[in-house]
Amino acid sequence: MGKKNNHRNIKAETFFHGFKDFITRGNVLDLAIGVVIGGAFGKITTSLVNDIIMPPIGLLIGKVDFKDLVWVLKPATLDAAGAIIKPEVAIRYGMFIMVVIEFLIIAFAIYAVINLIIRRRDFLAKIEAEEKALREAEEAKAKKEEEKKKEKIVPEDILLLREIRDSLKEKN
Repeated sequence: MGKKNNHRNIKAETFFHGFKDFITRGNVLDLAIGVVIGGAFGKITTSLVNDIIMPPIGLLIGKVDFKDLVWVLKPATLDAAGAIIKPEVAIRYGMFIMVVIEFLIIAFAIYAVINLIIRRRDFLAKIEAEEKALREAEEAKAKKEEEKKKEKIVPEDILLLREIRDSLKEKN
């Protein structure tokens, strides 16, 4: 029984060590920062839709507040004093339209940011490839120049022997 408990302790330590490594990795911190910024961006977008975009649209369709657009399925039941006994059953399509517009704005913003990141990454990769090609061309040129220098330094007696060799090859 002691071995089982020891085995469980080792598993627990391994699990928590792995969890600690996971939490302290940069990706998790980046994700947490992204969630916080995303929440703030969501609030900004909600305000943009509710306070700036929807009021003019509501004015154009003849309503003061877009949130009031509802399709009443069953009206509220009132008592003699006018208090609500049963609330109305309604489809609030105005709120739905506002949420759809908010989603579209967020989706467009995310698309724009991702597209910008991809374009930048492609641009940097292109520059890196061009620099690599340029370095390789310069290295090849330097290598050729070095080979030419080596050829020029060949002693005269070796050159004479080469000429003799070449002429003998031609005769054969």
